[in-house]
Amino acid sequence: MTSALQAGIARAGFTRPPLRSVSHTDAESEVWRAMRSEAEAAIVEEPLYAGIIQATILDQPSLSHAFAYRLAHRLGDGDLARLSMRDLCLSAFEADPHAGAHAVRDLVAIRERDPTCRRYLDPFLFYKGLAALEGYRVAHWLWHQGRATLSLHVQSRISEVFGADIHPAARIGSGVFIDHATGVVIGETTVIADDVSILQSVTLGGNGKESGDRHPKIERGVLLSVGAKVLGNIRVGEGAKVAAAAVVLHDVPAHTTVAGVPARVVSRLKTAEVPAMNMDQFFGDGI
Repeated sequence: MTSALQAGIARAGFTRPPLRSVSHTDAESEVWRAMRSEAEAAIVEEPLYAGIIQATILDQPSLSHAFAYRLAHRLGDGDLARLSMRDLCLSAFEADPHAGAHAVRDLVAIRERDPTCRRYLDPFLFYKGLAALEGYRVAHWLWHQGRATLSLHVQSRISEVFGADIHPAARIGSGVFIDHATGVVIGETTVIADDVSILQSVTLGGNGKESGDRHPKIERGVLLSVGAKVLGNIRVGEGAKVAAAAVVLHDVPAHTTVAGVPARVVSRLKTAEVPAMNMDQFFGDGI
């Protein structure tokens, strides 16, 4: 980051996200403290929203409680009341010792990669991608508790409210950025590693009626651009980039860019490059 940009951020009152080198406990504490400070400032800025911010953040004892409360208000009041949904979400977050770290890394991913994001408060309150991802984590926990009915109910509500359909059995790492979320579909046997970025209308699906392990495996640092379709039990290698509207039917080598229908390699990337982090939408002029 340039000194001029740092100075501009400081003048605007924005703080940088916590470094990933700090411990999970320190990172969670730092993000929670920053978001509470942002919430206090937002109440002064917009008194009409003060009650929501107070109840959702300032009255909550931890980030996990805040997420449970917020998700309950957005996903509850269908077939399952908000209070029941809140208790369900809180049970999932408290049962998973890594839940706080996952939530922090997901929040930090947005701050680092989305140029429109200037504070933690905004994605927490409003971004559908973050809400869909944290809701998925609740459904995933329920699925592995053998509570398929409730798990599928949460999946259905996520789809209805946020426009993203994520099967609760899918395995998704942390530091994942789902931008906009609308039209995102993630199939049952999909595996997504840490630090992946997924834009709107991406499909990670099967390629027919076969059963068993039939969905994509997305390795660390991959960027899946707008409308990309990855179909079948295929692997997208670490640090790869899938272009907008590409249809991927075969494995993608690590550190390459693929584009087209069907997708083919159009450029090779430096090994140190992490497309999911820089969000660069240039896909090369061919090789």
